[in-house]
Amino acid sequence: MSLDLLLFAAIAAFLVFRLRSVLGRRIGNERPPVDPNARRGGPRPQPAADNANDENVVPLPDRQPADAFIEQAEGALGENLRKIRDADPSFNSQTFVEGGRAAFEMIVTSFATGDRETLRPLLSDEVYENFAGAIVDRADKGHTMEMTLVGIQTSEIIEASMDGRVAFVTIKFVTEQIEVTRDSSGDVIGGDPTKVSTVTDIWTFARNTRSRNPNWTLVATEAPN
Repeated sequence: MSLDLLLFAAIAAFLVFRLRSVLGRRIGNERPPVDPNARRGGPRPQPAADNANDENVVPLPDRQPADAFIEQAEGALGENLRKIRDADPSFNSQTFVEGGRAAFEMIVTSFATGDRETLRPLLSDEVYENFAGAIVDRADKGHTMEMTLVGIQTSEIIEASMDGRVAFVTIKFVTEQIEVTRDSSGDVIGGDPTKVSTVTDIWTFARNTRSRNPNWTLVATEAPN
């Protein structure tokens, strides 16, 4: 079985039990914090340290016989995706995007509900510190975040690169969400509980291709709109 499939099967299995009870319910309107070391500026953040006991494993698959997206991709994107596949023959673009979608749902849901335990193995140290800090700040203010992820309209790989042994792959997500923030009295102080908004997020995942840990972690976020 491919490592990508194991990675995303693990997330999908977890989501069946975890997200079924959360998605579709209101869980907030604050956007997950943007990493200050986002991909367009500053040093490249590194994946979180290996942890063989993590339940939320994000592994990659065995080499697939064909990957039309990688073969047909042009310019720097195609060249770098092929470099990643050379470094890690298990890499497959389709299963990676499928896993990225599952990870996206899990991460935004966990951020909204303040579930730092679930977030920890999915994020790099830098991104986790930002997310955890925002969760603590929200709690200190007595605010609650509600978010309904109506659906993911599109998700596509838009950038890729290699930095030494570390592979970076960026996915653009376009989603529909209902977001709202309430104060300690339950009054709405941000967002609109009746409005479905289209939101674009650009997330970069990374993995050391030489590591025995199959996890891909979120290392940078960007919200262009």
